[in-house]
Amino acid sequence: MTAKRKRKINYLGFLSLLALIPLMGLGSGNSGLLGFLGFAYYLRYFFVLPDEGFRQNFQRAATLGFMSQLLSLVPLMGAGIWLWGVQRAIPAAFGLSFAVAILVFSIALQLLEWREQRGMAGDQ
Repeated sequence: MTAKRKRKINYLGFLSLLALIPLMGLGSGNSGLLGFLGFAYYLRYFFVLPDEGFRQNFQRAATLGFMSQLLSLVPLMGAGIWLWGVQRAIPAAFGLSFAVAILVFSIALQLLEWREQRGMAGDQ
């Protein structure tokens, strides 16, 4: 009996499932849900083998995203209270800080991957 090597799943690809939210909200008329279509980009990670370098880049990008969310929440809440009042500021600040985290994570991961690919191209 030969042991088959199992292909590792890159769990980052599951973020693409968030792109289904606009489909579920079609009847609601909420056009704000269309922003979740951007998560379809993460489908590409189902085809990326998660090696040690990828995991390290993922951890760095996730740390940057998490810290940016924490650091942006209070200023966004203060700006929201000043602009809209307390009732609208709290949910808006949490939503915007989540968007900041996703944006910083995505950009950081892309830059780290780009740097790794550029370094590998220089090895030839």
